[in-house]
Order: sequence, then C-alpha cells, then structure tokens
Amino acid sequence: MFGAEAIDLARIQFAFTISFHIVFPAITIGLASYLAVLEGLWLKTRNNTYRNLYHFWSRIFAVNFGMGVVSGLVMAYQFGTHWSGFSAFAGSITGPLLTYEVLTAFFLEAGFLGVMLFGWDRVGRGLHFFATCMVALGTLVSMFWILSSNSWMQTPQGHEVIDGAVVPVDWLRVVFNPSFPYRLAHMALAAFLSTALFVASSAAWLLLKGRGSPEVRKMLSMALGMLALTAPLQASVGDLHGLNTLEHQPAKIAAIEGHWDNSGAEPTPLILFGWPDMEREETRFKLEIPALGSLLLMHGLDEQVPALKEFAPEDRPNATLVFWSFRLMVGLGGLMIILGFLGCYLRWKGRVYDSRPFLRFALWMGPAGLVALLAGWFTTEVGRQPWVVYGLLRTQEAASSHGVMHLSLSLTLFVVVYLAVFGTGVAYMLQLVHKGPQGQDALPTSGGPGQQRTPARPLSAVDETFDDATA
Repeated sequence: MFGAEAIDLARIQFAFTISFHIVFPAITIGLASYLAVLEGLWLKTRNNTYRNLYHFWSRIFAVNFGMGVVSGLVMAYQFGTHWSGFSAFAGSITGPLLTYEVLTAFFLEAGFLGVMLFGWDRVGRGLHFFATCMVALGTLVSMFWILSSNSWMQTPQGHEVIDGAVVPVDWLRVVFNPSFPYRLAHMALAAFLSTALFVASSAAWLLLKGRGSPEVRKMLSMALGMLALTAPLQASVGDLHGLNTLEHQPAKIAAIEGHWDNSGAEPTPLILFGWPDMEREETRFKLEIPALGSLLLMHGLDEQVPALKEFAPEDRPNATLVFWSFRLMVGLGGLMIILGFLGCYLRWKGRVYDSRPFLRFALWMGPAGLVALLAGWFTTEVGRQPWVVYGLLRTQEAASSHGVMHLSLSLTLFVVVYLAVFGTGVAYMLQLVHKGPQGQDALPTSGGPGQQRTPARPLSAVDETFDDATA
C-alpha cells in the first residue's frame, strides 16, 4: 500500500486504532468525575440545576463509555496479531498489569455502572451517589494501570532479561517506574482539560443559539473554572515530565527540540519553528532564541541540551513528526490557558454569557483538548522509536511476520469500520448535545402518577380505568 513496508503498515494500524480509542477514555474519565461532582452538589444544595445537568451528561457518558470499551477490546487483540514479538518478550509484565486493570477498574465500573445509569429513582440517594463515585474511581484506577504499563515501556526497570524475555523481579519498581508519576498526572489533567473544553464548547454553542437556561450557564461556569485551574497546572506538570524525559530518553528531547549538534561551549538555543530534515541532519528554516533551550531544560546556561548527532542514525526517532506534534500540543495548551483566564475575567465583569466573540472562541476550542491529547501521545510514542521497550526491544523485532497484502487489507477494513461505527456514535453524542439539558418540568418520570419510581405493577401508572379508555 503506497510503497509502505509491512512494519510501517502495522505501526499505522496500531496508531490508528489507539488514536480512536484514547479519545473515548479521556472523555469518560473527565465526565465520570464531573457527574460525581454534579450529584454531590445536588445532594448538598438540592438545586435542581445540578440534577438536570447530571441526567443530561449521564446519557452522553453512557454512549462514550460503550465506544471506549469496544475500541479498547479491538486494540488489545493487536498485541497478539501484529506484535507477537512484543508479547513474547514483555508479556510477563504487560499481561499482569492489564489483568490488574480488568480485575480492579473494569469490574468496579461494570459493577456500579447499571446503578449509576438506571438507579436514580430505584435506589436511595446515598447509594446512587456511591455508585457514581465508584464508577469515577474505576476510570481513574483504569488509567493508573494502563499508564503504568505504558510507562514501563518508556522507562523499564524492576526486571531481568532471561532467555530472550523479561522476567519481573520487583513489582513495585515495575509499576512505579521513573516516568510513571509524571505521565499519570499529565494524562489525568489532559482528560479533565478535554472534558472541560467539551462541556464549555457545548454550553457556548447553546448560548449562541439563544438557549441560555440556568443549566447551560452553570455548564459554562463550571467548565471555565476547571479550565482556569488545570491548564496552568498542566503546563507545570509538562515541564517536570520534560525534565524526566531528558534524564531517561535524551534522544526524544533532542528530536523535540530539533537540535542536531552542539558547537563549542555555547548554551543551546530554543528553536521555535523550523523543519527538521532527517536526511540532511539539520533543522531548516529555523527561528530560534539564543540560549533559551539550555535555560528551560537545563535550568542554567552552563550545560547544553543533548543533540541528535550524539546518537547513531538507527537510534534516532523521527524528528520531523515529534518536533511538530510537540509544538501543536504546546500551542493548544497556551490557547487553553488564555481561554480559562479570559473566561474568569469576563465572569468578573459580568459578560461571560453575553460576549459572542468569547463564546465563539470557546466553541472552536471544543476539540482542542482531544487534539492536544493525541499530539502528546504521538510525541511520546514516536519519540520512543526505534524502541518498543526502550533500550531493550526494537520495533522491528516486536512485529509479527505478516505480509504487505494482509496488513493493507486489515488496515483498510479498520478504517472503513471505525469511521462507520464510531462516526455514528459521535454523531449521536452531538445530537444529544444539540438537544441541551432539560429543565425540571421537561424531565420524564419513570413511575406512576406523581411518583419517581417504577411501580411493581406497570399498569398502575395509568391514571384512567380501562372502561374510561374504551368508552
């Protein structure tokens, strides 16, 4: 297909499926916590605005959760079909970590999801709130195990290599590997940011359409508050993550910076824009600020940032892709900070719900969190190349021995099916957003006259007799 080799097609297919998948868990994580906050506020204040928002977003959460589960199962099968070398080499570590995720997070979510979605009028308020909190906790626990597994692939430790396969010798060091705390915090904040932007964009769209109900205003207010809090915090965590990457994966940092060689003892400049050319081994058309690279990464002017030419050509990641994916992530992060603080300023001025330019800005920033999330994952995963398990197993050694025709066919089928199935799911979610949250009077009841519960005898919900109905 298009002159690509089998290994390239396998990588493209896995990148395609995981890019689709990661979008849904990110929104699931953020919405689950948002629902727990909404229900907690309703229980505390009895303000039905929070209850109405809970019912509105729980429907969207249910659709998103289902698509996340389906896309995750499909992706997991590729470890055996396309990456059997990786499974044989690292399965003794990644297998148990993914099993822990199922035994803890997935069972927790599945056990309480039914109560959360269908038990509002069927169980006590305390039990329902507990179920919502357990589902939210389950999404966070799931993220814990997935990030632990992936972080071990970035910074492996706590193992020995015996007969060509890794064997765990210290599970605490495996789970809490050097990059794990930074990547866990980075991903959690990315999920909350993505959800806050989704909620803010939905509210902005409804306000622009003249539907400024109390629920819509509360949506925008809460989302902008979360954005103003988490966006600057994400920048700080990202800086710490970068320093950790500099220590353990210096080639990735060199690619992110587009920095090829160190001349003399001068501090390293920061390249703002340019085009890293892998063949010519230079960054062309670059715009740089002298010494700022050393100041940001080394926190001083006495040390230089590692350069790509310090690594063998076969050990360098694709600097062109990593360079630009990182800048896309950082650029969108800067816009998020601006949106958050501008929202706080307009709220202080009393114009946050009426400023149409600001609402359009919030509307167009809706996908920014997910785009930045994908750009960050591309930076992380492509920057790890040519390694699957950094320093231990190369990508070429991890792939299964499939032909180009087989992988071309499977990739084509994946693209067609994913666009059809998940495109339909996303369209349905957007339709739910289009309807907007309903007020108290518009919420349907689920029981008999004047009741909010399902009766033991369904016909008791009818408020006229059979003879009256047939008269």
